[in-house]
Amino acid sequence: MRVMGVDPGLKATGYGVLDVLGGRPKAVDVGMITPNPKDILAQKLFKIHRHLTDIVQACRPDVLVLEKLYAHHAHPVTASVMGHTRGVICLICAEQNIELVELSVKRVRKAVVGNGNATKLQTQRVVAGFLNIDPARLTLDASDALALAMGHASMSRVLK
Repeated sequence: MRVMGVDPGLKATGYGVLDVLGGRPKAVDVGMITPNPKDILAQKLFKIHRHLTDIVQACRPDVLVLEKLYAHHAHPVTASVMGHTRGVICLICAEQNIELVELSVKRVRKAVVGNGNATKLQTQRVVAGFLNIDPARLTLDASDALALAMGHASMSRVLK
């Protein structure tokens, strides 16, 4: 099974693709899409759409795992901004006929790190160690995306 995780954001959208075929998963592709902060919203969303579509077409994941929308009372605008990016990702899944799964960050971190309240840095260390990737070369957004893919595989009993 090939699983793609996406950590949505307008400043940076992290992505990670894993091959999970029994045993240890293998990272196929990992990275970040970083729109120009000076661009208008439509241009940022277009860049994310274009690049993620290219990655999806190249990697052909069986499933795309997307971080569930989370709204914190202290940062109400964040949910709205993240919603735009999530919409683009949902559109890509429909266009490319890819199954979409949404998981909460806490649930993923519980499955991957063993602690639903783990920090991004703790998650990065665990993901990097498990996938044998140098943590210095793995951004926090990309490691969160890989964690989404790993979490889905673990919860689906594909990864043990």
